[in-house]
Amino acid sequence: MSEYVLNGKESLGIEFGSTRIKAVLIDENCSPVAFGGYNWENSLKDGIWTYPLSQAWEGLQTAYEELNEDVFKKTGEYITSLSSIGFSAMMHGYLPFDKDGNQLAEFRTWRNTITAQAAEELTELFKFNIPQRWSIAHLYQAILNGEEHVKDISFLTTLAGYIHWKLSGEKVLGIGEASGMFPIDCSTKDYNVEMLSEFSVIEKVERQPWNIRDILPKVLLAGDNAGCLTEEGAALLDKSGRLKAGIPMCPPEGDAGTGMVATNSITERTGNVSAGTSIFSMVVLEKPLKKVYEEIDIVTTPTGSDVAMVHCNNCCTDLDYWVNIFAEFAKASGNDMPKYKIYDLLYEAALGGDADCGGLVNINYFSGEPVSHTDDGRPMFLRSQNSVFNLPNFFRAQIYSTMSTLKIGMKFLEDEGVKIDRLMGHGGLFKTPVVGQKLMAGAMNAPVSVMGTASEGGAWGMAVLAKYATENEKTLEDYLNEKVFASCKSSTIQPDMKDVEGFEKYMKTYVAALEAEKAAYKNI
Repeated sequence: MSEYVLNGKESLGIEFGSTRIKAVLIDENCSPVAFGGYNWENSLKDGIWTYPLSQAWEGLQTAYEELNEDVFKKTGEYITSLSSIGFSAMMHGYLPFDKDGNQLAEFRTWRNTITAQAAEELTELFKFNIPQRWSIAHLYQAILNGEEHVKDISFLTTLAGYIHWKLSGEKVLGIGEASGMFPIDCSTKDYNVEMLSEFSVIEKVERQPWNIRDILPKVLLAGDNAGCLTEEGAALLDKSGRLKAGIPMCPPEGDAGTGMVATNSITERTGNVSAGTSIFSMVVLEKPLKKVYEEIDIVTTPTGSDVAMVHCNNCCTDLDYWVNIFAEFAKASGNDMPKYKIYDLLYEAALGGDADCGGLVNINYFSGEPVSHTDDGRPMFLRSQNSVFNLPNFFRAQIYSTMSTLKIGMKFLEDEGVKIDRLMGHGGLFKTPVVGQKLMAGAMNAPVSVMGTASEGGAWGMAVLAKYATENEKTLEDYLNEKVFASCKSSTIQPDMKDVEGFEKYMKTYVAALEAEKAAYKNI
């Protein structure tokens, strides 16, 4: 690895996830060789889920510095140059700037459910589903709200686009990330011109001093040149000043796109499930869906193919809180254990639970869920008097709750006859071997595979996209199959019919319990 560092042959991928900023360095063979990270959490400020951008820069610099120290420990050298760099982040959201580059409003993340009116009106106008978390929904809602800053917008982007812009000077986005800002026309690989026109002639939009097309980032495909690291960008990334400017940068992408790359799921009839703070499935379509579904987003792969996405705001957050309770108990009892061991114990206990959780049900909502038509969240555990209340059933219900809302959305794809040859799992839910994979296979009634690279996640996928930008003689599909995943091992678990039937029974209780959830957030 030392000669690679000296020759600058590595590629760097950094992803701004919901709870962790991850940095991964890969060698010429796309193998990860060094790592860095930084933990952060969103906060609910004045009714809006947000992160301060100052913390984004602190996290970026800390993650890079940690990665650089990892390189030094392994080679005795610090990074001075790289072959390429790529940045990704949690998709969608709202980051508006004025003509001088000043931030005009707080960063509004994917987690917010404050744009229902805008999303509904735009979906009706376009005859195309516009989810609440999309940038165009946030923009239109700000217009409907009469927010003062709207008239001053000169540039609207996402977190990934913002970081890339500040490091390269380029106002661009990868097409997968751009498809979470405004609908994409896959035939032109650009924003849908007809919908841009329809949006522009809305009366309240016409009054604005800007045109929607002029304030959106330019759309790029995987492999396109997205500029280079500037002197200012190098100083922002590496506080030590060692990193040289001029390094090529690939188009910034969203975490959905990097998840597809990290699981080699960008060809038709392939899909993946990303399960962490949020959970979402991505299925690459053979043909357009027959109907418009509020529960299904149509986005794209990093190469511009249509993808059906079911995105749910809540996944492992509530489960993590319960694990913390067990960790506190273990410590209080004099059996202080590493947290990963507690996770493993609880996950493995869940395998011994009843397939339907014995009548227990958990709703893991910290925020609203458009897929299940809930406007807010109150984490809630329910059981009847005759439920089988034991540890295996309790924790199985916790794991089931992480995927229950996803199941509601995936049912629409089943009804459409969408075929999935392979469903890949990645993210925190799959860290403990077998358990999350087995229960997901039963929940989705489909084989679920996990690759050896799954734990590296989107930051590794972003590094691969950065490497591909310098080696793009082949299609991305061929590049992944022939170079990146040619020798990659994976494990596949087929659905157990007991799990399938048990989860279906659990879902009936879960859906009925959503009425209690709605009552809870309305009254508590």
